[in-house]
Amino acid sequence: MPTGTLPLITQDLASCCSPVTGGVLDVDTAERLARVFKALGDPTRVRLLSMIAAAAGGEACICDLTEPVGLSQPTVSHHMKILAEAQLITREQRGKWAYYRLVEGTLHAVAEAIRPSPASTTGAGEI
Repeated sequence: MPTGTLPLITQDLASCCSPVTGGVLDVDTAERLARVFKALGDPTRVRLLSMIAAAAGGEACICDLTEPVGLSQPTVSHHMKILAEAQLITREQRGKWAYYRLVEGTLHAVAEAIRPSPASTTGAGEI
């Protein structure tokens, strides 16, 4: 069973009327995006996300994530907490181990938020 329920960032980002490059973001949307970008700003966290995505069944146990990144379990748990707070992953406790999954669509929503709008790419490179 998941621990805690947070509003999904994908819904928030999807409701944004324009990507970052297509118009001015409101403060709340900018803060949500910044939280995600900050979480993705660490190479270890990016690796952890890629390991979860590549794992069988799309989920990974914390016990399988520590050795590949060469960090202690508490350090990896800290990284996972940051990814969960950014709503990039979900956590499910099973006995003494925590299992993680990517939040469906979040990375796609972030990519869409920074995709150039057609208007901003017209005439690109022209002075």
